[in-house]
Amino acid sequence: MKMDTDLLHSPALGLTEEEEADMNDWKLPLAFMKKRHLEKIEGSKALAQSWRMKDRMKTVSVALVLCLNVGVDPPDVVKTSPCARLECWIDPLSMSPQKALETIGANLQKQYENWQPRARYKQSLDPTVDEVKKLCTSLRRNAKEERVLFHYNGHGVPRPTVNGEIWVFNKNYTQYIPLSIYDLQTWMGSPSIFVYDCSNAGIIVKSFKQFALQREQELEVAAINPSHPLAQMPLPPSMKNCIQLAACEANELLPMNPDLPADLFTSCLTTPIKIALRWFCMQKSAKLVPGVTLDLIEKIPGRLNDRRTPLGELNWIFTAITDTIAWNVLPRDLFQKLFRQDLLVASLFRNFLLAERIMRSYNCTPVSSPRLPPTYMHAMWQAWDLAVDICLSQLPTIIEEGTAFRHSPFFAEQLTAFQVWLTMGVENRNPPEQLPIVLQVLLSQVHRLRALDLLGRFLDLGPWAVSLALSVGIFPYVLKLLQSSARELRPMLVFIWAKILAVDSSCQADLVKDNGHKYFLSVLADSYMPAEHRTMAVFILAVIVNSYTTGQEACLQGNLIANCLEQLSDPHPLLRQWVAICLGRIWQNFEPARWCGVRDSAHEKLYTLLSDPIPEVRCAAVFALGTFVGNSAERTDHSTTIDHNVAMMLAQLINDGSPVVRKELVVALSHLVVQYESNFCTVALQFIEEEKNYSVPSPANTAEPGNLTPVRDSPAIPRLRSVNSYTNIRTATTARNMNKSLQNLNLNEEGAPTAFSPGNLSNSSSASSTLGSPDNDEYILSFETIDKMRRVSSYSSLNSLIGVSFNSVYTQIWRVLLHLAADPFPEVSDLAMKVLNSIAYKVRSVHKCTSALKEYVYINDKTPLECVVDLYTNECPLFFFIFLSSSSGSPPMPSTSSSSLTNDVPKPPAREQPATRPPYTPTLGGQAPHSHQFRPTRKMFDKGPEQATEDGDDPGGHRNYISAALQTGLCDWSAKYFAQPVMKVGEVFLLRPLCMWRGFTNDSCCCHDNTQQQPTGSVVNMHEGSQKNCHVETFHPPTFTSLPGVSRLDDQIFINRNPGVPSVVKFHPFNTCIAVADKDSICFWDWEKGERLDYFYNGNPRYTRITAMEYLNGHDCSLLLTATDDGALRVWKNFADQKNPEMVTAWQGLSDMLPTTRGAGMVVDWEQETGLLMTSGDVRVIRIWDTDREMKVQDIPTGADSCVTSLSCDSQRSLIAAGLGDGSVRVFDRRMAPNESRVMTYREHGAWVVKAHLQKETDGHVISVSVNGDVRFYDPRSPDSINVLQTVKGLTALDIHPQANLFACGSMNQFIAVYNANGDVISNIKYYDGFMGQRIGAISCLAFHPNWPHLAVGSNDYYMSIYSAEKRLR
Repeated sequence: MKMDTDLLHSPALGLTEEEEADMNDWKLPLAFMKKRHLEKIEGSKALAQSWRMKDRMKTVSVALVLCLNVGVDPPDVVKTSPCARLECWIDPLSMSPQKALETIGANLQKQYENWQPRARYKQSLDPTVDEVKKLCTSLRRNAKEERVLFHYNGHGVPRPTVNGEIWVFNKNYTQYIPLSIYDLQTWMGSPSIFVYDCSNAGIIVKSFKQFALQREQELEVAAINPSHPLAQMPLPPSMKNCIQLAACEANELLPMNPDLPADLFTSCLTTPIKIALRWFCMQKSAKLVPGVTLDLIEKIPGRLNDRRTPLGELNWIFTAITDTIAWNVLPRDLFQKLFRQDLLVASLFRNFLLAERIMRSYNCTPVSSPRLPPTYMHAMWQAWDLAVDICLSQLPTIIEEGTAFRHSPFFAEQLTAFQVWLTMGVENRNPPEQLPIVLQVLLSQVHRLRALDLLGRFLDLGPWAVSLALSVGIFPYVLKLLQSSARELRPMLVFIWAKILAVDSSCQADLVKDNGHKYFLSVLADSYMPAEHRTMAVFILAVIVNSYTTGQEACLQGNLIANCLEQLSDPHPLLRQWVAICLGRIWQNFEPARWCGVRDSAHEKLYTLLSDPIPEVRCAAVFALGTFVGNSAERTDHSTTIDHNVAMMLAQLINDGSPVVRKELVVALSHLVVQYESNFCTVALQFIEEEKNYSVPSPANTAEPGNLTPVRDSPAIPRLRSVNSYTNIRTATTARNMNKSLQNLNLNEEGAPTAFSPGNLSNSSSASSTLGSPDNDEYILSFETIDKMRRVSSYSSLNSLIGVSFNSVYTQIWRVLLHLAADPFPEVSDLAMKVLNSIAYKVRSVHKCTSALKEYVYINDKTPLECVVDLYTNECPLFFFIFLSSSSGSPPMPSTSSSSLTNDVPKPPAREQPATRPPYTPTLGGQAPHSHQFRPTRKMFDKGPEQATEDGDDPGGHRNYISAALQTGLCDWSAKYFAQPVMKVGEVFLLRPLCMWRGFTNDSCCCHDNTQQQPTGSVVNMHEGSQKNCHVETFHPPTFTSLPGVSRLDDQIFINRNPGVPSVVKFHPFNTCIAVADKDSICFWDWEKGERLDYFYNGNPRYTRITAMEYLNGHDCSLLLTATDDGALRVWKNFADQKNPEMVTAWQGLSDMLPTTRGAGMVVDWEQETGLLMTSGDVRVIRIWDTDREMKVQDIPTGADSCVTSLSCDSQRSLIAAGLGDGSVRVFDRRMAPNESRVMTYREHGAWVVKAHLQKETDGHVISVSVNGDVRFYDPRSPDSINVLQTVKGLTALDIHPQANLFACGSMNQFIAVYNANGDVISNIKYYDGFMGQRIGAISCLAFHPNWPHLAVGSNDYYMSIYSAEKRLR
């Protein structure tokens, strides 16, 4: 973008013209850098569902055993006076002993009932051993596999013994009777929880563990030796799932402070708020709250379960704080077991944390099994003290004056702390400790909106955050919130649920069970909801219906299909994508939904998405249409017609620019192949017969000027790097010969199929390579056979061979699959090969039936028709009828080799491999007889009997293989979007410095060039802006202005022998790397260091050659585009470094191009500013591709009968200049209609145009050169040339320097001539410097560096040289 002169140094802008150009460079769009290009198309790993409690339990029975013996103190405890007396907040001395005992028991039961009201409670007051046994066995019997609680209060009996005994009474209460913990374990069984409130309670915990270990040993002995006496006895129950809570350690006594209750431990476990408030008032800090006394605490208003009251709010805060402490301190699995598995156990352990804090202040340490880390000093206890302080400070005025209660700011403050954690970033930090509090806040309408917003921001951090939130226990809360009708909650709930389901899709059953799907159906149908939220809603629904029949039925009843169809035309691309995926999933293997779609013309409405500008949307539409035709139900004429229409619409995507779309296309067509298997077998036979009888013409081997490539010198060929890509590109050693060629079918009498000759580039085995297959995949049809079929089908019409009219659809689809099997993107090719070979497998299987038919005719002397009836009614194998309907005569005999289509694709081989690419020789295996039996009444498309054979040759098995194994992973990959952060802020700031660094590096490269090549005060005509957007100062129309100081360009700065004959060379614009392409491989050199960086195989078939290369994103993350003369385009990354090269994408840029040696191959030109790629060659059109949309945007007819030899474009003027083989130069304006876009035709050259160059300026001219050496200059506005220069004749290569006003010619006569702007020769290069004066070979290619005065030259003697100006100018 050029600025006015008066604005060049405007202080308001602060940017000079050059600085603005550099800024624009950073803003240039990047091609092929979307996620689909950078990631493997697969879903994320399934989340281990650690949050979902598989063994959720309930405490159903409670045994309350009180050994108080009121009025009689035990002999081994000396109590103080005064002493702690209260038991369950009852003074036992205030009433008769028996009544006190009963009242205490009743109170204890009430206290437990506050936490578990539905449990079965049984009291045993001052019991005997037999009473305890009877109680425990009874409760265990009724509880079955559920948990039983045993509460023991031993304040009226001696302390536990070191032998593992607790004390009870005899019947007369005259003696203390010991009760063994071992016996108690036996009676209670497992799972159980034990609470011990007595002095030295830690002894019981130790004894319990010892007895439990003893039981485990007994179980092991009984299992190993059945004759052992232990094995004859009833097996003791395992104590692994038992939990214990003890009031103190083994050597500690209970506190006797008279201000505390005697059962302090029990009070903490069952009445935590009451004891916590009393304990708070007993601390010194309580003096800061005047007027609060112990009596006043008893009058605190409210109920524990009413969060709006002071008492209820304190209870709520206490629950949140203890839950938070446990979650932050305990290991995740232990937290799940103790705080999420059982409601009563969770309550007791939350209260146990309080017991530890209070009792430790009295030198008493509660004990638990499993043992918990210390929590009494956790910082959250200070928040509890503050909440209690704020609440109690209001008590006097509330009680005395009746003032309103002011709610605690605790939850608002904790949400603020959580928000601060989110704001400050999450790198290398511990999880936020407030997460459990956010969970509690969801219960409050006051804070719910803010809590949901913060929770959504937390879940957006990634799958780890979702997993963390689920482990806290958020699932039932957000599930219940779906019952809310509040519209303001919808966006956040939809976002949260999208995050959850993206990480754990198993929640689909929970949603349908609770009718949660209706919530998202209403969101999707709400036109006032933003598109982003409707997208998340339809994603959630797509997860609900994914392979879940109950979900499909529920959503079908909820009118999901109609809702989705209404959203297909929404401008939001992600919504369109997921609407299509959702439709594809709801009718996948679900016939009612498919017919609902038929009634709503769903397939016809989906057709519009097949031309969507977003590749992922096109891919989703193909997926939806594929599952639409892939239903396995019986077909009627109506449904068959629909299938045919869908198939023909899908076939139009055969040359789609995106490989993900073509991969999905193969899978969609495979559904059709499975559905109409017999029809495709018929078509396959006819293609095989046609291929056998038809000779495909090979391109001539005559050498043409400009395409000189002799036979490769085998000893000079180095080892190729293997290619490690997402696409399983085969290396040079993996010959792209499919293992089983057609002669294995005995259908090709001539042996191996005819292949194209490799042309004039090379005829040695080292230069030939065919598309490959995994070494352990066994294919019936080789790639050459399939490729020959494809080319045969383009030469001849097979429709005449087909008797049934509708078979034309199957013929067309078969041709599409043949075309896709030769796709330049290997993943597409591999999928199509699997489908084709599955049909070939069926055809091979069929010969047995035909052979049996012939033999049956001969033996029984019947007509073939009678034999057919006999064989069919006698359950003959399927497919024999195919041969009777075929006009190709008797089917051939099969090979004796077996095939397996279910092998996994192997990993690419080692890093370096020999370049000879040997053909793969398959091993022959045995063949199992086909003895499948079919019912006489078997339907045509029935899958047949489910009977497996030894070698896996069961047709049904292969049918299942196609439908199951052919998947692209697109849907799962698309779902990863919702699992990853979508509210990223920091990435922009991280990428900008990197981008700026690259920009400064590139700028230094260009500045280095400009400042040293242009002396001060000189005016230079930059007639082509490089990728640094150099601007034109002045322009002198008909001639070049020579660069001052560049009087010679023959200083050889690099020479090396290339692995193959160079055919195309390309300098990287901003570093010292140069790419050199031979016939089918690319070598990278560092021309400054003289080192070879990389050499890898391009992947094109052996009869094709590389004819053009371009650097994409040269200013940033460079990619290399290669074009071959079969019309295929491939884009590579990770080249010229220590990583393995990876294919980013590949597609058929031009169709119907036949590789020949007399043509121009494929020529391309690239516009980084617009992301457009111009392609042409041996065709009659110029095809323009939009790399952002990955689709063809325009076909411009050339209007000539010859090939296009050179392309050059200017994005600012939207002009394209094309040189043609007939000598004409044509200029096109792509803004006009295709048939009107040719704005100028020049016919002044009399021979092949070697180069046509369009200057990228406002008044830029067209420069063209022919093989006769005449250089002509044209003004696009003038019909005639405005200047002519004459160079040498017999040109084979030519290039024009974009900045230095030089052009170089390469000749068949083994020399290079470099000319200045006036046509004067400034250098004539005939010999290699320092190479014993050896004469250079015939020039095969040459190219200038876009920024430096360097010229790269490739010759037919394999040598690659780079020449430069004198050192003082470099």
